[in-house]
Formats: sequence, C-alpha cells, structure tokens
Amino acid sequence: MKKNKTIAIIIAGGSGSRMGQDIPKQFINVYDKPILIYTLEGFEKNPLIDEIEVVCIDGWHDVLKAYAKQFNITKLKYIISGGKTGQESIRNGVYNLEGKCDKEDIVIIHDGIRPLVDNAVLTDVIKKCEEYGNAVTSLPYNEQIFVVDENDSNITNRYIPRETLRRVSTPQAYKFELLDEKYHEAFEKNIGIYGSSYTNTMMVELGVTLHFAAGSDKNIKLTTKDDLEMFKAYLKSDKDNWLK
Repeated sequence: MKKNKTIAIIIAGGSGSRMGQDIPKQFINVYDKPILIYTLEGFEKNPLIDEIEVVCIDGWHDVLKAYAKQFNITKLKYIISGGKTGQESIRNGVYNLEGKCDKEDIVIIHDGIRPLVDNAVLTDVIKKCEEYGNAVTSLPYNEQIFVVDENDSNITNRYIPRETLRRVSTPQAYKFELLDEKYHEAFEKNIGIYGSSYTNTMMVELGVTLHFAAGSDKNIKLTTKDDLEMFKAYLKSDKDNWLK
C-alpha cells in the first residue's frame, strides 16, 4: 500500500519592508545563516516531512538554491514564485502541487519567517491532520480582550472571555484534496482572499470546521527588528538544540 506524502509549503514571497532592511527579511543572516534556512531546517529534520516547496520572492530563487545546497536542505523539491498577496502566494504553492499530490497527501502551510518551528508542534499538526483532515497550530489566549465601543474608540463596556479564544498561527496542515478544492472555490467566489486573510480564515469562511493542534510560544513571526532580537535571544539560550 502506497504511503501518503507530507509536503510543506513554506511561504517566503514577501519583501519584508517593516524590517527596514535592504534585503527580504527571510534572507537576513543571523549568526551566519539566513532566517529562511533556520525555518527549512526544522522541516528537514522532522522524519514525517517528505518534501518541501518554497514560494519565494522573485529574483531570489537561485540564492535559495545555493543556500539549500550549502546547508544540506535535501528535501527542497520545488521553488516557485509568489503572488501579489499572501493568499495568492499560498494559492500558487497549492496549484503547483496539482498532479504531484494524491488527494490524501498532507500539505503543511508555514510562514518562512517563523524559524523556531518546534519538532513536537510539527509532528502534532501532522498527526491531527491525519486523523481529522486538517489541523491548525494553536495556543490559549492569556490576555484580557475588550471590544471597542462602536461610537467611541476610546472606551469599552464589553469583553470577550479569554477561555473562549485561541491564537492560531502556522504550521497548519490540510489534506491536499480539501486544500486544492477550497483555494479554487475561494478565488472563483472572491471569498477569504483579501486583507489579512490566510488559509485558516479562508477555510472557516468557506464553511470548514478546523481542528486545533499544539502550539508553542517560541513560534514567533519575525516582522520587526524587535522580533529579530528576540529570535537571536532564543538562539543564544537554546544553542544546544538549535545550533548543533
């Protein structure tokens, strides 16, 4: 019986303007290694991952190939161009797998600028997806959330109990048939593809029930210089695990 594949789509199509650097933030070097390579190493090391596809900013494909060779990212199979938005980039990644994936194969969506993907988190999202057809990394929300008054943005008289909330990020995992079908539907109907929409929010807008998987507070998204400093601090405090 043929084993289903698990493929990771790493989204690295952004220019990273908020980081204020001359190169895309996913290619910024931290301790002589690009941020994107730290991300790819997390997937390379997990035995459940069979292949990696990177949706990469134009002009940087050959740079990525060279880095992958230098740092021995052997599972990297596809490098394709991103779109104008995050959702277009994910769509490009999904559509590129048509004819290459079986409907039961698992496809993971992950941000290239989340370089501290925990091995246990990655394994849990895959296992949950195998069981339920999808899974999204999540954490409890520990802050109090108040709703802004509709007439005055400086006041509030309503809050949302934090026990009813979960923070959801990447990695997220979906069976390929569901993922491909829903991206076609979303772009045909213009549902869940604008603004800050992502695969998870799109799925909910299209009526899909999502299943929670384990998360990690270390799974930070590197958007600003402060995030970059936090990443460096994590690496320094965790050298035994991350810089072997």
